[in-house]
Amino acid sequence: MGISLQDQLLKAGLVDKKKASEVRKEKQKQAKQQRKGHAQSTDEVKQAAKEAQRVQAERDRQLNLQRKAEADRRAVQAQIRQLIEMNQVALDEGQLAYSFTDGSKVKKLYVSEQIQSRLSRGQLAITRFDDHYAVVPIGVAEKIAQRDGSTIVLRNDPAGDVDEDDPYADFQVPDDLMW
Repeated sequence: MGISLQDQLLKAGLVDKKKASEVRKEKQKQAKQQRKGHAQSTDEVKQAAKEAQRVQAERDRQLNLQRKAEADRRAVQAQIRQLIEMNQVALDEGQLAYSFTDGSKVKKLYVSEQIQSRLSRGQLAITRFDDHYAVVPIGVAEKIAQRDGSTIVLRNDPAGDVDEDDPYADFQVPDDLMW
């Protein structure tokens, strides 16, 4: 193996020993900085990979939360549907039109006299079921309201709202009054 250029220059007397050691130290320092720089870039790559993994984990967690919320909402809707289907009151023989409001619209259901009186006394409630309305007992309506209150369209208070300052409080509203 040949002698290094530095050793050859020292033997030839063109460079002194002090100058050669300074050059060697400088060369080692540059090599060390390059290795550190390379290590820093590796650290930066590792850091970027960790950050990307953390972002992906957060995105996955959010997606899972959305999926779980959607599954919970569907489960609640299925529970409400089952409660209504199992407990709805049959309206087959209804001759009287019972008017109620759904949002800003006035709707009608044709019911019997018995169902009409139970609705007005607060023993029955009207719920929105798919694209139509169903009449259910008040106990079932309370269970439905615990799950989703927006499906209950009409639930009369059995005690009635009595206002102390009502000027018409002394006048009884007839039961056969239809609007």
